[in-house]
This record gives sequence, C-alpha cells and structure tokens, in this order.
Amino acid sequence: MSSYKALAFGSYTEVKYHPFEGVDRELEQLLEPELQVVSTEDYGRMNQAELAECRLVVSYTEFSEEQLPAAQSGALLAYVAGGGGLLVVHNGISLQRNQELGAMLGARFTHHPAFTTLQMKVTAPEHPIMEGSSDFVIEDEPYYFEQHPYFKTTVLAEYPHDGAMRPAAWCHPFGEGRVVYLMPGHHLPSFSSEPLRRMIRRGGLWAAGML
Repeated sequence: MSSYKALAFGSYTEVKYHPFEGVDRELEQLLEPELQVVSTEDYGRMNQAELAECRLVVSYTEFSEEQLPAAQSGALLAYVAGGGGLLVVHNGISLQRNQELGAMLGARFTHHPAFTTLQMKVTAPEHPIMEGSSDFVIEDEPYYFEQHPYFKTTVLAEYPHDGAMRPAAWCHPFGEGRVVYLMPGHHLPSFSSEPLRRMIRRGGLWAAGML
C-alpha cells in the first residue's frame, strides 16, 4: 500500500447529473499504487488537518448553487498554495461556485451544448502529463469556458466545436502547488477511454508532484 494519501470528492446521495458511484473506483484504480485514494462526499473532510495528510485532492464535485463553507474553501486554497495537488475532472469544476476556488482553477464553466463526438487534439505533447499521448476521439459533453484574464495556464488539449477550438484540459502552478483540469468524464463509460485514463493518471501524479 502506498504511503501517500489522496482524497476524492463527489456525490453519492444528492446527485443531479454526475453520480460518483463507479467513477470513484476508476479514479482509485488509475492512481494506484502511488496514491491511496479515499473517495467521499463528506466535504467536512476538506479541513486543514486531513488535507495535510494528502498528496492530492480530486474533485468530481456535483454542480450546485450552494457554496462550500469558507472554512472548507479556505482549507483547500491553503492546501494547494502550500504545495498540494488538485486534479479536477469534468463536473468537478463546479468548485467555481466559490469564487476564490474558481480563480484557482483558471477558468469558469459557462454552459455545455449537447453530448456528442469530440475530436481531442493534443496541444502540449512535450508536457509530462501528455507524454506519449496523441489525438483521440471521445463521446462526451463539450464544456464551454471563460478563461480568466491574466492567468497563465498551459492548455494540454483542445477540441473543435461550433467553429472554434476550445480548451479541453489545462494545468498550472498555484503558489507552491499544482492544478490540473480535464474536461471529459461525463459518465462512467467515459472512463473506458484509454487516452482519458492516461491523462487522469498522469495528471494526478503530476499535480501530486510525483511526475
């Protein structure tokens, strides 16, 4: 068993669109053996003491209008800025409902058109997360984002939709820590895509400072 711990947050009981059941096991398996992932919907665990024991936090957080309590968002901000890793998958960007967490993510989700076939183009093949990756096709939701101005981030992959190339994955440092966002992951079948699986694994390890 790895000596490094990770916490993965998602929703089991109050689910609107993206149940964590099943996805949690995929994340756990993809990050083993380097990280021992504990999956939970208890955001009370997002506290300074528990995060201090983690090398990585994973967000598959369900969309909600209700903000996280300041103590929890503050603990996550301090954790990442202090050297922790944050991997955000698909709907996990809903952390943006706390504006301070949205700023850390580097972009804001605005809406998504219908589920469709997406042609993913690797834009940073030299980055450790994308090493060995090539362009691929996946059935998923095309999320649209507003990138935060003056925030420097590395776009790892993009896709064409409605006449424009749109970011599908990016990463950046935040203080002494690292943040990774991956757009695909709408439902459990998404996680059968080998290119996405590779991005999740390498993205998580990079964020955790292990790659």
